[in-house]
Amino acid sequence: MQVTETLNEGLKRGYQITIPAAELDAKVTEKLQEAQPEVEMKGFRKGHVPMAMMRKTFGQRVLGDAMQEAVDGAMKDMFDKNGDRPAQQPKVEMKDGETWKEGDDVTVTVEYEALPEIPDVDFSGVELERLTVKADDEAVEEALKNLAKTAQSFEDRRKGSKAKEGDQVVIDFEGFLGDEPFEGGKGEDYPLILGSNTFIPGFEDQLLGAKADDEVEVKTTFPAEYGAKHLAGKEAVFKCTVKAVKAPKEAELDDELAKKFGAEDLAALKKQIAERLEAEYVGAARAILKRGLLDALDTKVSFELPPSLVEAEAHQIAHQLYHEEHPDDHEHNHAAMEPTAEHNKLAERRVRLGLLLAEIGRRQDIEVSDAEFTQAVLNQARQYPGQERAFFEFVQKNPQMQQQLRAPIFEDKVVDYIVGNAKVAEKEVSKDELQKAIEALDEI
Repeated sequence: MQVTETLNEGLKRGYQITIPAAELDAKVTEKLQEAQPEVEMKGFRKGHVPMAMMRKTFGQRVLGDAMQEAVDGAMKDMFDKNGDRPAQQPKVEMKDGETWKEGDDVTVTVEYEALPEIPDVDFSGVELERLTVKADDEAVEEALKNLAKTAQSFEDRRKGSKAKEGDQVVIDFEGFLGDEPFEGGKGEDYPLILGSNTFIPGFEDQLLGAKADDEVEVKTTFPAEYGAKHLAGKEAVFKCTVKAVKAPKEAELDDELAKKFGAEDLAALKKQIAERLEAEYVGAARAILKRGLLDALDTKVSFELPPSLVEAEAHQIAHQLYHEEHPDDHEHNHAAMEPTAEHNKLAERRVRLGLLLAEIGRRQDIEVSDAEFTQAVLNQARQYPGQERAFFEFVQKNPQMQQQLRAPIFEDKVVDYIVGNAKVAEKEVSKDELQKAIEALDEI
């Protein structure tokens, strides 16, 4: 077997691998000999089929496997010797593939971009700030009131009262396209809170001022991106009968409310709320700390980046931003988004930091445990109630999905390792200051 370097420019590598015909034939013979004891054919006892017959019957099938194994083995030896780690799957092509015939040497070309050498970083020189926030009484009371709103009830307004925003109107309704009712457009005794934006735009506004026993025709247009294609963009009329107008009544902040949310009493509920708020503050503070860490690392390291990774990331960023700017476009058949200079700059940062964190994790033998992975799958499966088993089976059969679930866990563990070796100063701030810091992250 002969390996010849054909390209070495920056991180780009190219090799030509030649496997002699005799070597390939020997591998085919070896594989046939391994299979021979279990093979039986008409006229021959099991394990006694002549090699010539074996080669005639199974030779072509085995040849392909032998060729693949030989190329894979040659590439492994090549990487072991040169120390390269490909940034992406190498491009492997068979030279003269269309004219090759059995008995010829096999020559393949291999092209790839190698991962760069990544320098060590002295984490003790990284200075970070961890924000801390306490859940004060004011924050707990605000959260408690918001919780009470979710438990609010409604009571009938005085007869003849007009419906206001925030009121609940109980309606019967039927929708029409022209003179024809349409499927799914009918409901009875539906409790609709005005201002909740539960129905299509413009529907609830036309019920403001309505009174019990009123008949109201609501004229509206379905959004162009409406889920039901036969209704999307269509003008419709809903004939509504207002059966009741009810005013909201907030739940009392007492032990009874607490019990509705599984707490023993109001004091216990307030304690639970405080713990939840502080957990949210810790999560937000971690996001800020992590951004600070990534910013610090971005200024501390510099190395050549694989162009293909940067290009792929830039296109992904451009595609993602397009859909953020066009939330109504749920299809992916639009023209390719050409990355801007800003997209490329962000892509370089992401690739640089991604490679750096991956290398730190590799050097420190950081891994995602089976327990951590299983917990991640469980958390994701909860988003599909009733289909948890199907989701588990999907993950088991989908290596790409497995990687998507492992990647953030791995990254967080690497971040924790770095933070544990950096200089971290605690700074107590208010909830509002924490919120402003979080909002600032979105602006970067």
